[in-house]
Amino acid sequence: MPAGVKDYYVVLGVERDASEAEIKKAFRRKARECHPDVCQDHDAEERFKAVNEAYDVLSDPAKRAMYDTYGTVDPRASAGPDLGDIFGGFGMDDLFSAFFGGVRGQARGAHARGRDMAVQVEVSLEDVSTGVSREIAVNRLVVCEECAGSGSDGEAPAAACPDCGGSGQRRTRRQTFIGTMETVSPCEKCSATGQVIESLCAECQGQGRVPDRDHLTIEIPAGIEDGMQTRMPGAGEAGFRGAPSGDLFVSVRVAEHEFLHREGADLHARMSLSVTEAALGAQMSVAGLDGQLNVSVPAGTQHGDRIRLRGKGLPRLNRPGSGDLIVHAAVEIPRKVTKEQRELLARLAATFGEKAQVRPLDRLKEWLKG
Repeated sequence: MPAGVKDYYVVLGVERDASEAEIKKAFRRKARECHPDVCQDHDAEERFKAVNEAYDVLSDPAKRAMYDTYGTVDPRASAGPDLGDIFGGFGMDDLFSAFFGGVRGQARGAHARGRDMAVQVEVSLEDVSTGVSREIAVNRLVVCEECAGSGSDGEAPAAACPDCGGSGQRRTRRQTFIGTMETVSPCEKCSATGQVIESLCAECQGQGRVPDRDHLTIEIPAGIEDGMQTRMPGAGEAGFRGAPSGDLFVSVRVAEHEFLHREGADLHARMSLSVTEAALGAQMSVAGLDGQLNVSVPAGTQHGDRIRLRGKGLPRLNRPGSGDLIVHAAVEIPRKVTKEQRELLARLAATFGEKAQVRPLDRLKEWLKG
């Protein structure tokens, strides 16, 4: 193993031949032990990040095989893999806030639907043309399999909370100079659920959900534009003790194409033409998303003229039909010509009534001849 690289098996406290289930169980145990909300050690946050990093590698069969072989996820690297924030757009407070009872310093009040989540995927113009399915890995809170989301180990049934009488809210009355004032706040004893569980599930500690990695299939519709979002209902974070799950919002980034430019459903392409092709007209081809397309160049085409190929653009999102492919003519003037070509061009200029310019060197040659 390269120097300085963490031993992920040691970080999670498992053997090198540990099963997937053993790794997952160790991750959950370690995450609870060193989470900064419950652990007061000065290095709790660093240990928590290390646990997440280890799980990200060992829970993925491909990454684990690479790590077992080379001691790192990337065999070309001289140090450990830079995994960044493996929770895809939200930090430790967001992932474990409800699991450990609210954002740091805040009281519990977790009896609500799960949090919404957001991820970003990148697609190509070819993907936009046809629509595409993408599989992504998401770290999120999922329903605890041990207690089926109830939070109880099943030995003792849940009972109504004695502090709030099962309402999930505490009412406080105070006498003021204008009369009796009543305030309502979430009940801390039952986490606003209205029920207390005497015998908590050992796997989720009564939350009904646990951190895990899921693989989800995202459907990207044809015609989607850069920056748009799609919504996957119920694919976000699991709710507290059986409450509904949040949603997953997928932000789509469309990568720039090598030679096509997009404007809405229309595509733009550049086509090079010689002087004679532009003047006389020609049958040319241009690369589109579906391969080479034939283009009829009319005689007398000027530099910058546009030729529109109807229906050869991108599908219109949620509407019938497609955009166009707009070809921009780029007439290229030769930088160098032969003597014969120069003479021909001079004769052509004469037929147009143009006065050909004589280079100084040509004047000198004529004078020497004379």
